[in-house]
Amino acid sequence: MKNVEYVYMFGMDRETLEQRLEETGVGVLSLAKDSAAYAVPIAYHYDGDSVFLRFAFEGDSTKREYLEATSEACLCLYGIESDDENWSVLVQGTLRQLTGTERDRFDALTVNETFERLHVFDQDIEAIDIEVYELLADSITGRTTES
Repeated sequence: MKNVEYVYMFGMDRETLEQRLEETGVGVLSLAKDSAAYAVPIAYHYDGDSVFLRFAFEGDSTKREYLEATSEACLCLYGIESDDENWSVLVQGTLRQLTGTERDRFDALTVNETFERLHVFDQDIEAIDIEVYELLADSITGRTTES
């Protein structure tokens, strides 16, 4: 790696990992179908125990197709504070759609208060279905430039 600039990364301590999960609110969710990958920006909420993901669907969608086919998903969070200060967190696990009383916990008011504002692109607002999933974490890891 001669002449290639780099910065050392360190494993993130549990306290910092929890802080990043609680404060970030938006990440990139990687899904897979057969041997093809699909990644989407997504709003999430971490309550100290669980990671909840807010999906917005309109009819048939590539996102829903990949979501239904994914056996293990990966949520990536990251921040670049400066050239020498950055971090990343990966949450890997299975996705489970909330149903019944679990789903009722996330009514419209709670969704608005809990998740980042919904970004809509060329969609009929009335046709959008909001669904909340839980990412059942098998692994949560973090890296940071701060030791």
